[in-house]
Amino acid sequence: MSFRITLSPSERHFDVAHDEPILNAAIRSGMALPYGCKDGACGSCKSKLLAGKVIHSAHQPKALSDAEEAAGLILTCCATPTTNCVVEARSMPGAGEFPVLKMPGRVLSITKPVADVAIVRVQLPANQRFQFHAGQYVEFILKDGARRSYSMANAPHNLGTPPAIELHIRHMPGGLFTDHVFGAMKEKDIVRMEGPFGSFFLREDSGKPMVLLASGTGFAPIKALIERLRDQGITRPVALYWGCRHEADLYLHDWALAAAQHMPHLRYTPVLSEPDAGWAGRTGLVHQAVMDDLPDLSGHQVYACGVPVMVEAAQRDFAALCGMPAGEFYADSFTSAADKLVQGSA
Repeated sequence: MSFRITLSPSERHFDVAHDEPILNAAIRSGMALPYGCKDGACGSCKSKLLAGKVIHSAHQPKALSDAEEAAGLILTCCATPTTNCVVEARSMPGAGEFPVLKMPGRVLSITKPVADVAIVRVQLPANQRFQFHAGQYVEFILKDGARRSYSMANAPHNLGTPPAIELHIRHMPGGLFTDHVFGAMKEKDIVRMEGPFGSFFLREDSGKPMVLLASGTGFAPIKALIERLRDQGITRPVALYWGCRHEADLYLHDWALAAAQHMPHLRYTPVLSEPDAGWAGRTGLVHQAVMDDLPDLSGHQVYACGVPVMVEAAQRDFAALCGMPAGEFYADSFTSAADKLVQGSA
C-alpha cells in the first residue's frame, strides 16, 4: 500500500510506501523539501498539513510542540501518512538536485589538530560521481546499520587528488563511532557512506550580506561555504563568528584568519565562552556577539551550524530582537546520538 503526497502550492506529487516517513520518500523522489537532521530533532522540515492524516514517530518537543501539532504542523522526517495528504512546504531550489548515493570510501588521512577533534579525509570511489552542495552532509553506515552524520568541510571544487571529502569529527567519549575514529580507525580503512543530504547550503541568488555562525565542529560546513564563496567570486559582505569554550578549541583558527586576509569582504570574529588567561578577544555567547555587532539583521541572511542550544538561541533571539526574517535563517543543528536517545525515551 502507498499514499500520494501532493505539495502545495507547486502541485508536485510523489508516493510514499507503507510505514515510510514523508521525507524519506521525498528524497528518494528528488523532491526539494527543506530538512536537516532527519531525526526529529532540529525542526528544519516543519511543514503544514493541509489535508490528510499522519502519525508521528518519536521526536523532540522543541522540534514540534503539542500545540504546533494540534495546529496542523508536521515534521516530514517523522510523519508517516495514513491517507493521501496535501502538504504545504516551501520549495528549496537546489535541494534534491544531486542523486543520493550509497558508496564505499577509503580513509586517506586522519589528523588531530587538537586532542578531541579529528580531521578525516575519505577518498571517493572512482566509479561513482559524487556531487553535493557546499554545506551538505553524508551519513556513515556502521556495521549494525546505525548511522552517523557529518558535514563535508570542503567545497565540491576542492576535493583534491585523489578526490576526497574532509570531515571534522569531535570525540564523544562512549560514542560508538567517535570512539572508533579516535581508537581503531587507520589510513586505508574502508567505510560505507550515503549522501548527500541536507538543505543547508548557500542561497546564491541573493545579494544580502551574510552572517556565518558556528560553534565547535559546526565550523566544518561553514568552512565549505567560505570555500564556495571564494571559488565563485561572491563578494557579498560576510561576518564569520566562531564560538568555542577555549582558545585551543578554535582548531582551524589560522585557516579562518587566512581566509579573512584573502577575502576583503569577510570579517572573522572568534568568541570564547570560557576564555583562558591572556585571551584578548571576544568572550561570552557567540550569538550574543552577533547581536552586539549587528543589532539590525532585517537585511541579512544567517547560516548557523553547531550545537542545538546555540542554533535555537540564535534563531529565537535574532528574530525577536534583531528583526531577522524567519525565511532568511538557515541552520544545521548538530544533534548527537546521545541527544537522540533522550529524544527516543521522551
